[in-house]
Amino acid sequence: MSGISEGLAELGQGAALAGAIEPEYHAGRAERHDGHTHEADCLNCGTHLAGSHCHACGQAAHVHRSLGAVFHDLLHGVFHFEGKIWRTVPLLAWRPGRLTREYVDGRRASYVSPIALFLFCVFLMFAVFHATEGHEEPATQTGNSQGLEANIKRLEGEIAGIEGTRKAAIAKGQPIESFESQLEGRRAALDTLRDLKAENVDLKVDPARKVSDIPALDKAIKKFRSNPDLASYKLQTYAYKYSWALIPISVPFLWLLFPFSRRFHLYDHTVFVTYSLCFMTLLAIVGMIASTVGAGGLIALLILTPPLHMYRQLRGAYGVGRFGGLWRTGVLLVFAAMALGVFFTLIMAQTSM
Repeated sequence: MSGISEGLAELGQGAALAGAIEPEYHAGRAERHDGHTHEADCLNCGTHLAGSHCHACGQAAHVHRSLGAVFHDLLHGVFHFEGKIWRTVPLLAWRPGRLTREYVDGRRASYVSPIALFLFCVFLMFAVFHATEGHEEPATQTGNSQGLEANIKRLEGEIAGIEGTRKAAIAKGQPIESFESQLEGRRAALDTLRDLKAENVDLKVDPARKVSDIPALDKAIKKFRSNPDLASYKLQTYAYKYSWALIPISVPFLWLLFPFSRRFHLYDHTVFVTYSLCFMTLLAIVGMIASTVGAGGLIALLILTPPLHMYRQLRGAYGVGRFGGLWRTGVLLVFAAMALGVFFTLIMAQTSM
């Protein structure tokens, strides 16, 4: 339940942030019930209004003054993005190149801006993550044997709890695929820990042993190995906070595909990267939901989707031919892996601070 509540809270926060940078659009709306206004003059600067927004300061003519309207704005931000999201997401999924090119060329009124959609998708992803996986506080380890024993007991307790819930679901005739996948993962982890305990494997980290030539990364890896639970918790936290850094990290890699082009500039690449990251985030959300409901076949299909999406976006956004789209897609997949490597290296380095 705590995971679901955290997920809803993050979803609302994401909608609020994304809505703050996505301009409102109220054209054609008539005056509402009590608590709402549609003034002849702008309430912000006093300019006489000639439409739905003030042409001097941009404030909407329609101003609400009711508590219900506040919740309406929140729900509207989550599900509508002023109606634009329903026009943006289908294009993002099937014709990403057209969406990218239209936004770059200035035809933007019908679409959610890349950064607003990215913020919303990131918050939505972590909301779904917490709702489907739950949230566990980081554990501390007091030693090698104590840590193994504590983790073994914890997994045994989790397995017993899931098995009890599974039996109750069987009695009620409810689907049990999600419980099977949870049990499979925890049993595998439990078997590994029991093997380590039986073999008396020393998991302690030698502080003098060098793992990486990069000092910050070396320190982060050692801390991760000494306390994986705490490091994983920090990794999730920092990835959540610094997910925006994927955009500036990725743009130089995409520029390398068109290094001497006078037609395409860094702005074009930034829009391309941001919309692409939005789609990959939505794809991860679908994968998490599919894993929760036990749809393993769908997850396998989703793995094949990124190359196809990159190919279609490259062709539509940059107007390249089939061959140009194919070789650039192959190179872009390598660049994407490198960008993720840089991102997670930076995040792991942050966990050591």
